[in-house]
Amino acid sequence: MRLRKIYHWTGLTTLLLASGTVLATGGAINRGDYLGRKDVDAFIQSMHDEHGIEAARLRQILGQAHRQNRVLELVRKPAEGKPWSEYRPIFMTEKRITAGVTFWNEHADLLEQASAQYGVPPEIIVAILGVETFYGTRMGKFPVLDTLVTLGFDYPKRADFFRGQLSHFLLLAQEEGMNPMAPKGSYAAAMGMGQFIPSSYRDFAVDFDHNGVRDLFHSPADGIGSVANYFHRHEWQPGEPVIVPAKVTGNRYKQLRANERKPAYSFAQLHSAGVTFEGPHHDDELFSFLELEGKKGKEYWVGYHNFYVITRYNHSVKYALAVYQLSDAIKSRRNQSSKP
Repeated sequence: MRLRKIYHWTGLTTLLLASGTVLATGGAINRGDYLGRKDVDAFIQSMHDEHGIEAARLRQILGQAHRQNRVLELVRKPAEGKPWSEYRPIFMTEKRITAGVTFWNEHADLLEQASAQYGVPPEIIVAILGVETFYGTRMGKFPVLDTLVTLGFDYPKRADFFRGQLSHFLLLAQEEGMNPMAPKGSYAAAMGMGQFIPSSYRDFAVDFDHNGVRDLFHSPADGIGSVANYFHRHEWQPGEPVIVPAKVTGNRYKQLRANERKPAYSFAQLHSAGVTFEGPHHDDELFSFLELEGKKGKEYWVGYHNFYVITRYNHSVKYALAVYQLSDAIKSRRNQSSKP
């Protein structure tokens, strides 16, 4: 579905007036924490110049943003910084596996349709939603506008990225008729069931229930279809493996660049380095090599192209491995429960 172009924000104008905020220049305004800053003024001017959005309207919106100190704390210590032995148990829980089976059973038809259309296995879609938002039940509590403004103007390390996402968010709100003050998400401004950042929402969200709205907050169909579309667009290979355990002998494997997302080693190169694994392979195929600290010591893995695709969703190899292991556990549990 092409994005609906709504350039006048009539609904937003009504909302602001009803809340006591005046659109006319010089009217009453909630200045929040950011209005009047030079860097914010420059951003407003650039949005006006590049996208034609009226500066007064942008000031009305950004003037209601407040600094989120908790966001700044959390963004500096993401869960992916934990060792694998501590990261894995966050997601590989009995509760999450059981809830995944329940979610699959409740939305089996939608998952089958999405899998057939996009070529992505149902268990991968379910696991992504399970890791991201516990199947749509934990979509975040931080106002997305506040988060993006806070990170865009008070987090220099990634300010350019988050200002870009703020731009996408404002355009998304305009295009979809969304009240920009309403959405809540993660401390990194990810939104909806699949936790899409604004640019991904604009690029990959789909109206899978065909009701004219791409709603990742309330529509399981749109959430499922959008995750499947994301993987399809990032070249998921249907029917191909994701990742397999590996064994190492000697010390030559230490010369390999471990835990890089993109496949870089041929089967022959891995074999020469003392890395062996049981799994299909082609002569011209490339693999990634993982070395992680598990609860019982070192773990070694060899990732295929599809593992790399999961890391396109989140750049952490630990995240991708957790998604894969959760998907496998959910699928196995569901298959067992369906046996007579």
